[in-house]
Parts: sequence; structure tokens; C-alpha cells
Amino acid sequence: MRQTVRTVEPVEPVRIRAARPEEAAELSALALRSKAHWGYDEAFMAACVDELTLRPEEVEARRTVVAQAPDGRLLGLATLEGQPPRGELGLMFVDPDAIGGGVGRLLFGHVREAARAAGFARFGWAADPNAVPFYEAMGGRRVGTVPSGSLPGRVLPLMEVGPL
Repeated sequence: MRQTVRTVEPVEPVRIRAARPEEAAELSALALRSKAHWGYDEAFMAACVDELTLRPEEVEARRTVVAQAPDGRLLGLATLEGQPPRGELGLMFVDPDAIGGGVGRLLFGHVREAARAAGFARFGWAADPNAVPFYEAMGGRRVGTVPSGSLPGRVLPLMEVGPL
């Protein structure tokens, strides 16, 4: 099921902060809920579990950030991976209840600024086909394709932003 991506500002202030290792399980569950938002079946989702699981020991190394609502709810996450000059947006997911509320825009903007500040010239990512319109609205461009890390035979759009 293809959903329309809205680009509106969040209704309530959302804070972007570094994720904590003890939040890894909650963030993994958020990533799976977000992926399921696109209507994928159970078999597809089962195949994605390993790729979408964030382990406590990976949180800092993957430069994980979260979008947090004033009431403490985690609304999204993103990771900036690799070393300058070229990085990777490893994970970027928004809780289905927050999709279309500007959380993705805030996360992507934060990752872009963090990448620039860390000396990255550009970063790329394998995009879910349903998220391509959002990423294009954020300035991303398709630069090729890449095999899915979860499903043999599935090919994903490869996107990039830069120079930063």
C-alpha cells in the first residue's frame, strides 16, 4: 500500500538527542512498526527483523539519534554510519503514529547537519521504495540500485545527498 508523504511541521516540539544503549530494543520495535506501515506481509517483515534490529552495543558506534516527544515517547530514529568523506544513513524510521508530522524532516535535517559537522562530504542509503518521495523532498537523489539486505532478489533504490 503506497502512502502519500506529507511535509508538515510537528504539532508539538520534538527533541533530537543521542540514543541510549538501553533503548535499543524499543528502537528496533519502532523500526519494525514503521516498516510494517507500508503494508508488507508477515513473511516479508520476518525477513527484515535482523536487518532492522539495533543492538545496545551498536547504538553509539552507529551514531544513533532519536526524535523524542515532550512526553518522552520515542517518535523516530536515525543512524549516521561510516567515516568521512562518505557516510551512510543506515536506519531512519518514524513511528507510524508520527508519520507525516515533520519528524522525518527533523531527523533527516539533523543527520545532514551532523554529517557536515563530522567532515562528511556526502552520505548515501538504500531506500524503501515507498519512502523515495520523502527522500527526494529532502534533497536526496537516486544514484543506482542495491540488493536488499533482507530479501534475495529484491532491489532497492540507492540514494545520496551531497555535497554537504
